Amino acid sequence: MFYSSEYELESNQPLIDDFYENILVKSYLKTPHGALFYAYAKPANAKMALVISSGRVEGADKYKELLWEFYNNNYAIFIVDHQGQGRSYRHLKNKHKGYVEHFKNYSADLNQFTQEIVDTYWHGNKVLIAHSMGGAIALNYLAEYQHSYKGVFLSAPMLNIFTKKVPRFSTTLAVNIAKFLGLQYSYAFGQKNYIPLNFDLNVLTSSEIRYKQFRHTYHTTPSLQLGGVTYGWLHAVIKFLPSVDKLNITIPMYIAKAENDEVVNNTALDKLASSHANASIKSFKNAKHELFFERDEIRKPALKSLYTFCESIEPQKVDRGE
Repeated sequence: MFYSSEYELESNQPLIDDFYENILVKSYLKTPHGALFYAYAKPANAKMALVISSGRVEGADKYKELLWEFYNNNYAIFIVDHQGQGRSYRHLKNKHKGYVEHFKNYSADLNQFTQEIVDTYWHGNKVLIAHSMGGAIALNYLAEYQHSYKGVFLSAPMLNIFTKKVPRFSTTLAVNIAKFLGLQYSYAFGQKNYIPLNFDLNVLTSSEIRYKQFRHTYHTTPSLQLGGVTYGWLHAVIKFLPSVDKLNITIPMYIAKAENDEVVNNTALDKLASSHANASIKSFKNAKHELFFERDEIRKPALKSLYTFCESIEPQKVDRGE
């Protein structure tokens, strides 16, 4: 199995860029509210499809290295930029503001993307890979819509927001009041337009080269930048998250937990695993939130777990939908 390395990332960048520009198919999917950017690629003898539901702020551009790695490991790959971020449509005049009207709108988009794009171009086994906010989206989608995914791999899924020293009740009350006062389009307290933090201040990854690469991508393509969240986004999330415990996911589930996560609450991940007999969970030592963008000694074991999980899916004759 091929694993991309931090130490060769700079020298491999021309290959990654060539893959992204010339092999990956990129287009837009029309939805009732706007156009969603998506991308996919299929190796000649792909053994399975991996469909990515990324986290908040993220999109296909940030996942170039991972997409290239999956492709080189003979996986078909599909990814869609969620509404309000990446290259997909933005809701508000200030495009830095993170907003969604209803959290379930995300899963409706994922359903349309799966039906119209993934299932059109791939008819074999497929696994849903979901990170952070994308994990909550994936769980809602899997519980609410008919689908043919054989498994779901959750990377640090957002099942509860990390309010740190602020009591959850206080946060919920403040957000509800703001929504009642018509402030749903305003930044939540302390939130602002996109600001690239220095590496030593970030809570996402301990890989300096991968963090700087992510920031460079967003610096050179300002349209990808997304700032903080609005009261409307927080209201949608807080209203949705309590329902996660009631969602019934019947397919195999793997939960990858980052030991030093400061973005999502890990207690909720343990609770999800204990409530689903088909779930496995593993904590990755010294990992920050973004397991797929961590140092090699963290990232490689996480990806090895993903590949092992995919290989455990029952083999099926592949019709590649040519």
